[in-house]
Amino acid sequence: MKNLLISTALSVVLGASAASAADVDTIAILTPEQGSDYGWNQQGVDAAKAAAAAEGVEIIVAEGLGYGDVRAPMRELAAEGADLMIAHASGYNTAGPEIAQETGIPVSIVDSPDALKEGLVADYTLSGHEGAYLAGRLAAKMTTTGTVGIVVSGEPPSWNSQSAGFAEGVKAENSEVKILYSVIGPAAYSDAAGGNRVTTSVIAAGADIIFGQGNGSSFGMIQAVESNKATDGSDVLFIDVIGDKSALDKGHLLTSVVWDMTPVYTAMIKDLKADKFGTHGYSISLADDSVKLLKTPQIDEEAWTEVMALRDQIISGDIKVEPVFDAAAVRALVTVAE
Repeated sequence: MKNLLISTALSVVLGASAASAADVDTIAILTPEQGSDYGWNQQGVDAAKAAAAAEGVEIIVAEGLGYGDVRAPMRELAAEGADLMIAHASGYNTAGPEIAQETGIPVSIVDSPDALKEGLVADYTLSGHEGAYLAGRLAAKMTTTGTVGIVVSGEPPSWNSQSAGFAEGVKAENSEVKILYSVIGPAAYSDAAGGNRVTTSVIAAGADIIFGQGNGSSFGMIQAVESNKATDGSDVLFIDVIGDKSALDKGHLLTSVVWDMTPVYTAMIKDLKADKFGTHGYSISLADDSVKLLKTPQIDEEAWTEVMALRDQIISGDIKVEPVFDAAAVRALVTVAE
């Protein structure tokens, strides 16, 4: 199979049945893009490897599969001996349950919290809304134009919850700050050219800080941030999500809402071993650092100290940040850019 990277020699298992506590020895993760994007795909692959190591199981990495039909590679992974398949893309949430039913191999999917099926299908619709709220507070503290932008590659639940959290954070910090919102396309996750074009237009409309949610399209957003000045002549800053692009930064990365999915995948493996898989969903949070803000040289110490104090208030419950998964609810919080 093209792009299938096998981390260890595995025996082929045909006609496999659902895994039980006695025979969970191999997991697989499927990603639409390569696991080297400093974002969704890389964080997923790295976390799956870490979880597998922690739980003493082998891992198969199938990367660069695209956003289309993954039924064939999922069937092959079942034959390769996978006892759990992590379908790491919202575009896989239809094929995943079908293949789980067909092969008897448990599958975890995203953006489908109502698709749980005990022993077969689990969901991990993760939400970094708490971290995004902190990023919004930070952006409102640091904007010089009084306008910030949100650019997204689509409107899946995970992006929506972060967009809403960011907008709520901006408004809580300074209700006078304008929030521009623009969508590259309905599923433009890898559209770097679109990311550049849309981000450039949002900057031209006044935004000097961009909260970008994209996968591959985020690289186009960063190009726009690096290539354009804000309307007041200042440098434009970028807030990334999920991964850490510090190694690529040319002085424009303000922060990132970093996700660590290792606890999520570890919990999945433990649940599978304990025959509890598919009985509940999984989440990430500030409390265990599975969501956190990246500190960069662009953040002054006073602002960072204030934001970390806000983090403590969220963890203690003094500040409530609820996830908002609906796109229409997000749009009600922002100014939709034309």
